[in-house]
Amino acid sequence: MRRLKAQIIDTDGFDRTLTRLAHEILEKNRGASNIVIVGIRTRGEFIARRVADIIETVEHTKLHLGSMDITLYRDDLLGKLEQPQLKGTEVLFDINDRDVILIDDVLYTGRTIRAALDELADLGRPRTIQLAVLVDRGHRQLPIRADYVGKNIPTSANESIRVHVKEVDGEDAVLLMHPEE
Repeated sequence: MRRLKAQIIDTDGFDRTLTRLAHEILEKNRGASNIVIVGIRTRGEFIARRVADIIETVEHTKLHLGSMDITLYRDDLLGKLEQPQLKGTEVLFDINDRDVILIDDVLYTGRTIRAALDELADLGRPRTIQLAVLVDRGHRQLPIRADYVGKNIPTSANESIRVHVKEVDGEDAVLLMHPEE
């Protein structure tokens, strides 16, 4: 069991970080006219929903919002002993020629994002795919980088980052955990 080492982001910081991410997305895309938002399940979909709400409030528009379960696209699926629990992908809109904002909670090795890119390619041909993450902790194994980063948190490979969202965990926080003992 891992123990808490430090709370990196509290509830207020969480809200400020999401607001900043939303504004950076709007600035880079010159508004929201061509963007669609897709969150990676589980916590990425809740972060995506909140970022979309902020953009909708600022731009006075309604966005297409979806979520994806990348389980079947993972490259380590065969190495797992447990039966994967599928939560389903819900992208019920056309992504062709759209600017897809892909959102996840933590960027680590890049393998989750690679799986998400493969799934998006099966859904259509977006004009761009831009990646927004709440936390980038480094240690990439693939050449993937985020376009929008809430917070860079350098970690050792044996530490971990836990993102809590109130919809799942009852609180908003980013926690740095000690290595396993």
